[in-house]
Formats: sequence, structure tokens, C-alpha cells
Amino acid sequence: MNAVVAAVLIMLVLSLCRIHVVVALIIGAVSGGLIAGMSLEDTINAFNTGLGGGATVALSYATLGAFAVAIGKSGLAHALADKALAMVGKQEGNAGAATGIRFMIIGLLVAIAMSSQNILPIHIAFIPLVVPPLLYVMAKLNMDRRLVACALTFGLITPYMFLPVGFGGIYLNEILLANVSDNGVDVSGLSVMQAMALPALGMLVGLLVAVFITYRGGRGYDLKRIEQTERVDVQYSPRTLVMALIAIAVAFVVQLWLGSMILGALAGFVLFNLSGVVKWKEADDLFTEGMKMLAMIGFIMIAANGFAEVMRETGEIASLVEGSVAAIGSNKALAALLMLGVGLLITIGIGSSFSTIPIIAALYVPLALQLGFSPLAIIALVGTAGALGDAGSPASDSTLGPTAGLNVDGQHNHIWDTVVPTFLHYNLPLLAFGWLAAMVL
Repeated sequence: MNAVVAAVLIMLVLSLCRIHVVVALIIGAVSGGLIAGMSLEDTINAFNTGLGGGATVALSYATLGAFAVAIGKSGLAHALADKALAMVGKQEGNAGAATGIRFMIIGLLVAIAMSSQNILPIHIAFIPLVVPPLLYVMAKLNMDRRLVACALTFGLITPYMFLPVGFGGIYLNEILLANVSDNGVDVSGLSVMQAMALPALGMLVGLLVAVFITYRGGRGYDLKRIEQTERVDVQYSPRTLVMALIAIAVAFVVQLWLGSMILGALAGFVLFNLSGVVKWKEADDLFTEGMKMLAMIGFIMIAANGFAEVMRETGEIASLVEGSVAAIGSNKALAALLMLGVGLLITIGIGSSFSTIPIIAALYVPLALQLGFSPLAIIALVGTAGALGDAGSPASDSTLGPTAGLNVDGQHNHIWDTVVPTFLHYNLPLLAFGWLAAMVL
């Protein structure tokens, strides 16, 4: 068996068996290296080399976690939750009104998640801030957290794969178009949004299925466990809420100005200290608490980078694609399907669509040109193949982020309540709509 396939399958099986994702990534990486014929020493060296690639991301999440805790101290998120809870109280016993509030919460979370990718690019840092204070309201409404996970993941992925601004500008222009162009396709004058419109529509279909079919019914949660974690007495005033908004604006400006999430989060945290919202004697404990909050995501991202480096060192990503090519012949429909399937497998293992594009573009673009795919179809194929697996990967921040917010009370399992639902609702429609885009463009 191809070492990359074996490593990804081992990692996924261990994760589904509720083995911690970091342990599953390490065992999968070592197994893949050994299956490829690498020595144990070479495998470990490759894994260690890859770890450094995730350090900046991990530190960014740690500082953003501290900033999120400071915002929580201001009471901004709890003010929103209290407003929602008051609305629920007024509509107690009114099923129609309760349904409306559920849709409002889902719509709000989708809008914030989408904004975090393009308008105010802070990615998943908003989730531990906004979601936990809403858990009590969601439980009162019997909202299924798997639906919330699907809504958040939709908002984290769809904008960057369709709208060429913010993280989308990086993914679509600096990575996708650049790599397709570097491999022999003239992309001048082409609309990347046109190429990715059908795959993005597939994401929307998945969200609608989750909202109106799969998770339409309610699901009960233990209110006492939520009260012990999030229904704390947080004091806030107009002054603290205004300071929170100012600190958020300063963090965004610094981040966009200097291109550093770390410095942006630190600027916001310092402003909270200077304003007195966070007292100086509490600052050290709050910063530590915030770093702990997103530490798990950081460690998983670091381990995922080590896993990805081992997969590259095996040299079997190319043989996996070449093996698929040999089975294709001149069948364009089968070629598109296999290319998307291999992209799904690679991205689930690596956990990053941004890191997948450079790996597959060099192999897919020459093949697609040989088979007669149009430039727009090639962009759609490579772009979709890269995004496939981002939803549904245990090591993706698009699944880790929702879990970090939904599992603060221990009632939301990362694999079965986030990874499996997002895989089913997004990867399957992406496969179908990505294939359709490749055939019609």
C-alpha cells in the first residue's frame, strides 16, 4: 500500500477510536515513514524538521487566546448571550419564536465566521470568545452542537475558497493561481470566482442539508455542566463594552498594518491593561489562561506540520498521483474524480488546504493539460482538490476551532461531533460539485 494512504488511514482510524489527535498524527507519521522504507531515525528527523513550520501558527493562536480572554473579561460576549437569553425567556413556550432565535444564532455565527476570513481576518480566534457564552442559550433551545459546528466550518472555509480577499486572497491568488500559472497555464484574464463558484455552491448545499434535514431536531445537554463553566457572573458596563470594541479595532489595524496576528493580539491585550478593564495584577493570570485555551490547537497544528513533512519525505505523494494517472487513461470524467479523491486524502492527512496546493499543482496541472481540460476547469480542479478535506480533517483548524468553543463543558466530541459531521456535509458535496465544475467549465 502507498505509504501516504497507509499513514492517513492509520491516523484517521486511531482518531475515530478516540485516540488523541496528536498521538494519532505521530503514530501515523512514523508508520508512513517506515512503510515507505525510511529508517526510524530518518522518519523522526523529518518529523522534527516539520515541527518548526507550525510554531508561528501555534504562538499566534496562543496570543489570540489571551486576547479573547481579555475580551471575555470586558463582558462583550456575555452581553450578547444575555440579550439572546432574554429573547428566549420572552418566547418561552412559543415554538415558532424559538425556531426563529435558533436561525438567528446560526446566521450570526456564519456571518462572524465568514467575516473572520475576509473582512477582519482573525480566522478561528473569535470562536472561544463568542461561542462559549452562547452555549447556555443553545442548550435552552435544544440546539444540536453538530449543527453549530457545521455552520462555523462553513463560514471558515467557503469565503477563502471563493472570495479573493483576506485569507481568500492568499489562497486563490497567491497560492492557487500562482501555482497553476507556474505549471504552464495562462491564467491572465480568468475569473477565479467563476472557477470556484460551483464548489462554493456545494458547500452551501451541505450547510442547508445540515440546517433543514440532518440536525433539524433538538439535542439535549446538561445545563448544570454549562453553568459550572460559562454561566459565571461577568460584570460589564457601557464603558467596558466600548473599550472592548476599541481594543478589537486596534488589534485588527495592527494585524493588517504589520501582517502579524501575534502583534495584533498583543496590542489589543495591552490596551485592555492600560484602560483598566484588565487589572495589572490580573494580567499575568489572564494571559496564561488564554494561552491554555488555544494550546491544544497549537500542539495539533505543530504535530500536523511534522506529519506533512514525513509524507513529503517519503516521496510517495507523487507516486500516489502517478498511480492514479496510470489508471485513468484518457477518461476525463474518471480523471477529475480521481484527482479530487487524491486531493481529499492528502488534505485530510496534512490538515491544511493552503499547504496542499503546492504539492498537487505540479502533478495535476500537466495531467489536466494533457487530457484537454480548460484553464478554468484546471483552476476549479486544483482549488477544490486543495480545499477538500479541510472540513473533516482531525488536524484542520477549521474543525479544531469549532471544537475549542463547543467543548468547554466536555459535552462535544471533536471527532464524532465536529469532524464526522463536517466531513459528510461538506466533502461529499465538494466532490460532486468540484467534479461538475471540471466537466462543464
